[in-house]
Amino acid sequence: MPATPLLLDRDGGVLTLTLNRPDKLNTIHNPLAEALLDALRLAATDPAVRAIRLRGQGRAFCAGRDVSAPPTDRDLELVQAVSRAIVTHRCPVVAAVHGWTVGAGFEWMMNADTVFAATDTRFKLPEASLGVFVTGGLVATLPAAIGPMRAKALTLLGDAFDAQQALAWGLVYRCVPVDELDAVSLAAARQIAALAPEVASAFKRVLNQIGLDGFDRAIAAENNVQRSLGRGA
Repeated sequence: MPATPLLLDRDGGVLTLTLNRPDKLNTIHNPLAEALLDALRLAATDPAVRAIRLRGQGRAFCAGRDVSAPPTDRDLELVQAVSRAIVTHRCPVVAAVHGWTVGAGFEWMMNADTVFAATDTRFKLPEASLGVFVTGGLVATLPAAIGPMRAKALTLLGDAFDAQQALAWGLVYRCVPVDELDAVSLAAARQIAALAPEVASAFKRVLNQIGLDGFDRAIAAENNVQRSLGRGA
């Protein structure tokens, strides 16, 4: 029997969601996206959950979409729904990334509210070279983080870069040794979970309203371009 594609773990007010396709570098297929979306939606209705931590099992956080099958409309719908669920969730989301963090995996990382990266993390946005477009509202989140010119360079050139470069550009909050990533990211999630929930939610909501006011338009624009080019991420 295949392993469940998503692992859930509770630590007080922190819900950890672990992408669990380690033999596939946690590449995204529909069962994984569906499980993650369901978990996020369920957590939104549970007042005991005050912070969410998103991480990957094995050697990578997420190496993008599983390209073993041609992309479909359902793939696009699910990837975008997960991004929207992360950005609009009442709970702050902490991403803990390591190894390859690529394509749609990178885009989900950018949907989080704060990111901790292990020193072994390698990032890449290969969509342009594959003839497809980005997802996850990246056309809003990436320029908001690093500016339009650098966002265009990273998406058009598709160059890989490391955790120290991501830190220097402001794509991640902290860069930590690989063996400290779990402890550091969990400590941060616990600190957030200890805040008054209405305060934490207000900070996330209002900062996103102002800083990512184009997020919904970005998702719609990405969907249109994806369908015109042939979906994938």
